[in-house]
Amino acid sequence: MLFDFVLLEKLRSARHIAVFTGAGVSAESGIPTFRDAQTGLWAKFRAEDLATPEAFRRDPVTVWNWYAWRRELMADAGPNPAHLAIAQMQQVVPELTVITQNVDGLHAKAGSANVIELHGNIWNDFCADCRQQANGKEGTNNVPPRCTHCGGMLRPGVVWFGEALPADAWTRASDVLEVADVFFCIGTSSLVEPAASLPRYARSCGRTVVQINPEATSHDEIAQYVLRGKAGEVLPQLVQAAWPQVMPEVP
Repeated sequence: MLFDFVLLEKLRSARHIAVFTGAGVSAESGIPTFRDAQTGLWAKFRAEDLATPEAFRRDPVTVWNWYAWRRELMADAGPNPAHLAIAQMQQVVPELTVITQNVDGLHAKAGSANVIELHGNIWNDFCADCRQQANGKEGTNNVPPRCTHCGGMLRPGVVWFGEALPADAWTRASDVLEVADVFFCIGTSSLVEPAASLPRYARSCGRTVVQINPEATSHDEIAQYVLRGKAGEVLPQLVQAAWPQVMPEVP
């Protein structure tokens, strides 16, 4: 793939790059997107009906078991070439921040050091009552497990429908957009607010916005550069073109 010379120069001269990722990046690691059809025992459920505080209060066992199933789907997934290419950029960019809607932890697993998880992390649990983080000492006799601090039920550490994003994560993400030189928007459908507003905010802040996606989204309209294709194919080629010293040539 050939890349615009001006874009390559912007990347090389950038002091801070922000990378915003969505479900499309995780899908390339074999992780089903949140809205993919449920399978097996869960085929009769809609994800949107399980991932809510109301569903957990009504039927905590079913919700917990659904997340246990989702964790099983993610357990063997590893970082794909897109995750690895993003981590490689850390070697040549003075500062790089990953802002992700994904909850699988694969960016950190790939080696990205500065990751803001807007929708939480599926591997972390906290108490639905006192909000205390799980400490790993909880017994497994209860489903869901019980908080060692107050005895309340533990829940997955993700943001559910109807809940606000973590205030600290949202503030950090907004602050990054005010200083980053380049903003990548990768593998996101632009449907989930308020996270979907970040590319628009980045453009309003005067950032160079680069959209990478196999299909068109509403972000194409605000991006100065639209790179059509899978992240795992486009990103390694882009990093190799901009900084050949950190990544071998990609066929």
